[in-house]
Amino acid sequence: LKLDASHVDTNQQLTMDALLGQDTQLLKKDGILAVSDLPKEGVIGLYFSAHWCPPCRGFTPKLAEAYNKIRANGKALEIIFVSSDKDEKAFTDYHAEQPWLALPFDKRDVKANLSKKFKVQGIPSLVLLDAATGKTITKNGREAISSDTEGAKFPWKPPSLTEAIGDVLVKPDGTEVQREAALKGKYVGLYFSAHWCPPCKMFTPQLAGLYKKLSATRSDFEIVFVSSDRDEEAFKEYHKEMPWLALPYSNRDGKKELSSMFEVEGIPSFVMIDPNGKTINAEARGAVSSDLEEGKHFPWAPKPVEEVEALGGSLNESTALLVFAEGAAEETVKQTTAVLEQFAKKAMAEAEAKDEVASLLFGIATSKDGRITQQIRKLCKLGEVEDGKMRMAILDIPDEGSYYAYEGEVTAEAIRSFLADFAAKKLAPAKLA
Repeated sequence: LKLDASHVDTNQQLTMDALLGQDTQLLKKDGILAVSDLPKEGVIGLYFSAHWCPPCRGFTPKLAEAYNKIRANGKALEIIFVSSDKDEKAFTDYHAEQPWLALPFDKRDVKANLSKKFKVQGIPSLVLLDAATGKTITKNGREAISSDTEGAKFPWKPPSLTEAIGDVLVKPDGTEVQREAALKGKYVGLYFSAHWCPPCKMFTPQLAGLYKKLSATRSDFEIVFVSSDRDEEAFKEYHKEMPWLALPYSNRDGKKELSSMFEVEGIPSFVMIDPNGKTINAEARGAVSSDLEEGKHFPWAPKPVEEVEALGGSLNESTALLVFAEGAAEETVKQTTAVLEQFAKKAMAEAEAKDEVASLLFGIATSKDGRITQQIRKLCKLGEVEDGKMRMAILDIPDEGSYYAYEGEVTAEAIRSFLADFAAKKLAPAKLA
């Protein structure tokens, strides 16, 4: 494994304009600041917070103290308050307690876009950006600054993948091996799991069976267990049930960094990485679970169009266009999938050109028995499955649980116009039931 080189965008102004709005005037204590006048070096933090939130009120004065100390120590740090307050008065009163900039309260669309882009699901949250490039340093800025209130580790850039893993891995029998020799030239699956977790205990033997099948025919695949066990004894006992390597339990810092790097919020979680250290799929568990018989879809790169059931937890963090074709003929499903793939591949290519992950997912439901499919149908009030009829919806859970249901016949032109209207903000959102 090696650290994948990123495509650095050196035009900071364009990046900040895109994030905050070209005409946005940020609020200062004594006036306003144009986005174009933001610092061109150092770190810019986006602070998602609200006065009504008790943890926010507890964290804000601590952050303010650290902010003042770090700047006094000569570090180029700026923070922008992105409010989740319920009205402008609450926003104004709360910002008066803060020593940094603020996004104007009436920029609700900018706030919503920032929350969605950085997958902010709870507050307080602090996202740290490189002021020179606009690139994300860490989405866990709250912890970074809380543990370094003097700025000694400024600008808090996280370790590389290989640095987080460390130089040593362990076999199930406790034998140590060198990471470089064990993983060089291989596809690597990072398996976040724990013995106390019931879903993990179900998935582990399934994954082990698939690993053994693939290992019998190829030598370029390895798995590394990243433990969330509560103590080393539990880790050792659980690791004995696995045929692959593990991060040493003592490397808690590495485990913490890997969880943060891949935004692991629940277990079991499975991340696939290519031999060059580039992430193939940060949420590969669903793809693996549907490929246990043969592993024919290895290395489980995201498909342009996934089965709705395989999208799983991704639906909580991303916008998705979903077609419900449980009652459609097989040929209709094939044709509809092909149409969706055209739009999906375009979205993926545009995102890749920006060195980003596509912000819009595409899914199709073909099974009447899918638990997630049934739940979405109910929440979006799409009705029961009807033979020969397809339904379509855009699910936008990150936008306060919004969805958009399409009422007409699902055709290629309907998909195109539905997406265009959504992008142009012409659709009126409904809220999940």
